[in-house]
Amino acid sequence: MGVSVFVNGRCFDKENAVVSVFDRGFLYGDSVYEVMRTANQIPVDLEHHLARLRNSAASLMLPLPEEKIIKEAIEEALQKADNAESYVRVVATRGQGEVGLDTTLAIEPSLIVIAKPLSLPPDDHYKKGASVQIVNVVRTSKHAVDPAVKSGNYLNNILALAEAKKAGAYEALMCNEKGQVAEGSSSNVFIVHNKEIKTPPLHVGLLAGITRMRVMEQARSLGYTILETFLSPHDVKIADEVFITSSIRGIMPITKVDGHSVGDGEIGAITNALCVSYDRYLSGHGQKVKT
Repeated sequence: MGVSVFVNGRCFDKENAVVSVFDRGFLYGDSVYEVMRTANQIPVDLEHHLARLRNSAASLMLPLPEEKIIKEAIEEALQKADNAESYVRVVATRGQGEVGLDTTLAIEPSLIVIAKPLSLPPDDHYKKGASVQIVNVVRTSKHAVDPAVKSGNYLNNILALAEAKKAGAYEALMCNEKGQVAEGSSSNVFIVHNKEIKTPPLHVGLLAGITRMRVMEQARSLGYTILETFLSPHDVKIADEVFITSSIRGIMPITKVDGHSVGDGEIGAITNALCVSYDRYLSGHGQKVKT
């Protein structure tokens, strides 16, 4: 098992993978990225991740290499890393150039793909549930850097998670400027109340999670009612069940919010059913990287 990093046409080990200090991704967070995991050594939902990468880049007027080049880079990094299962991070920056905010100073975009062994959260978080803290850090406004854009400018989320960690929680939950629950620092959030599954709508100001999408599909196929609706912090605190989703975590049950137990403090039946369904989806995943 190992780490392989594709940087602008070549693969390196982690000790020798470098980008210029004049790269705008380093200087300004002027970049977009996607994170995914493999299942059966194949990137999960690759096409959806690449579509979101394109949308993020278009929103920032950031040029991307051809999709064929990105897929070949992913495949090469995975082959060189040679892990049982991998974490994959694809980063595209506007490139390097003279120091300055003007985007026309960038010479050529950079493409980086990191493949490393997949590391999942502790088993206890899945068996007993994890904790979240509703933090004071407000999610970036849609009128600033839209949360729908997965950019390298991530300080907002970093500060939110730091606040949650200081309170002893595993993950942060952020609200928008109106006080409506938006999402976690690196996750989407769902609650279950009176056997209905609820999650904030995209226009609240959140990233359209790929796993979020899959879970919503699976919930409907299992016959559950799922609603995209505004959630207040109080709604989360009085929920019967809470869970978060992300590409690496999959579905993670939440049994504590702000230090208080969710429902009876145990993982709920609907969360359990969705976890089983999503694990089955990963087990059956077999779509190959198309080049």
